[in-house]
Amino acid sequence: MILSEGIAGQEAQIIALFEATFAASEGASEGAVIGDLVRGLLSKTPSEDIYVFTAHDTPHDTAHDKDRLIGGAIFSRLVYAEDPRSVFILSPMAVASPRQGQGVGQALLRHALTKLRDAGVDVAITYGDPAFYGKIGFEPLDPERVAAPLPLSMPIGWIGQSLTETPLVALTGACSCVEALNDPSIW
Repeated sequence: MILSEGIAGQEAQIIALFEATFAASEGASEGAVIGDLVRGLLSKTPSEDIYVFTAHDTPHDTAHDKDRLIGGAIFSRLVYAEDPRSVFILSPMAVASPRQGQGVGQALLRHALTKLRDAGVDVAITYGDPAFYGKIGFEPLDPERVAAPLPLSMPIGWIGQSLTETPLVALTGACSCVEALNDPSIW
């Protein structure tokens, strides 16, 4: 497996991966919603406000396609009006259905969190399954102490971690997200 950062002309492959993965697990309409979200993130988000990490099969992983995209994780900036820390949210993430349960997602996220830490990001947050993301250090967040940019339909999924030596404490001020995530229907 090859882990990398950036989109490097892979926009269509990345969108297709997210659409197919979410359609397989949540249905065609959810696949379309997530595909549109990814399309918006990739096309509307300023480069300084987004990180895209991907996982590809290596030649020995598949005989037919030497560089098949098997995973993707997109982090975009969250701004807390009164807090100087650099905060990014993972949303969304996908691993190709045939490769789920093989450690691809955890390896991709460990790689991404290391790269974010190296880039000076202080906090990583996501809105997802605490059981999965807890395996790589995400912990429950109190929405009263770490606000979400929009109301959460399932507050139990609001989780995060410090990427510095300092424990994660409250993030202060109103929270805002990039344009593509600023849609109440996905929260």
